[in-house]
Amino acid sequence: MRILCLDDEQLALQMLQMCVEKVKPDADVAAFDDQDELLEDAAQNGCDVAFLDIHMRGMNGVEVAKRLKDINPKMNIIFVTGFSEYKADAMDMRASGYIMKPVTKEEVARELEELRFPIVPKNDALLKVQCFGNFDVFTPDGTPVHFERSRAKEIFAYLVHRHGSSCSIREIAAALFEDEPYDKKQQSYLQTLMSAMMKSLKKVGAEKTVNKSYNALSVNPALLDCDYYRFKELDAGAVNAYECEYMNQYYWADFLYNDF
Repeated sequence: MRILCLDDEQLALQMLQMCVEKVKPDADVAAFDDQDELLEDAAQNGCDVAFLDIHMRGMNGVEVAKRLKDINPKMNIIFVTGFSEYKADAMDMRASGYIMKPVTKEEVARELEELRFPIVPKNDALLKVQCFGNFDVFTPDGTPVHFERSRAKEIFAYLVHRHGSSCSIREIAAALFEDEPYDKKQQSYLQTLMSAMMKSLKKVGAEKTVNKSYNALSVNPALLDCDYYRFKELDAGAVNAYECEYMNQYYWADFLYNDF
């Protein structure tokens, strides 16, 4: 989880940052006393939650929130203020929460537990998946996953591309071997490739990332930390990482904006 804090009063900012870090010690927390610097950081690195002081010199917190919503409409905005009259403005922004100063750890914890757009934790991800540029797969510590057969890796790529949708063996065959007949020989070859894929995943303890049912396969998106999935969630970091290259090595991999 990435959390940004904004207040142009240093003491108030330090107190806010301290409360957030105590509540979420594992989160990436960044504090800013300048509105433009926070907006630039959010655009470059993404943000899940932003704690914004409303009453500031120059651009106020409501205006900052509007700019953040342009970056990511699903960003959670929590307003922090000493002036209760701003509450109507905060509600008009459909903010996730509203905290009166002085900020306390208990209030921060309450707001983070009741986010308007809940954060899907990636701590349980069994694999990191890169779709932008060439397709690649890594363990959580960044070690590349070795697939003994390139076609086995391609099957996994196709399942990731389908984002959890169930794919029959015939569908997979049509994607990978577009011009070849779907016969017993091809079925047998696909079974060999799928077994090789599962073997490679099992070696790194990630076999649960693939759901198997009769004559069909799918991935479990909740167990993957994937740049493509983050893009679909409008994560600013993933959006900025996309440079019009998607699974370059596979001819069937079309990146369609109308999917979003």
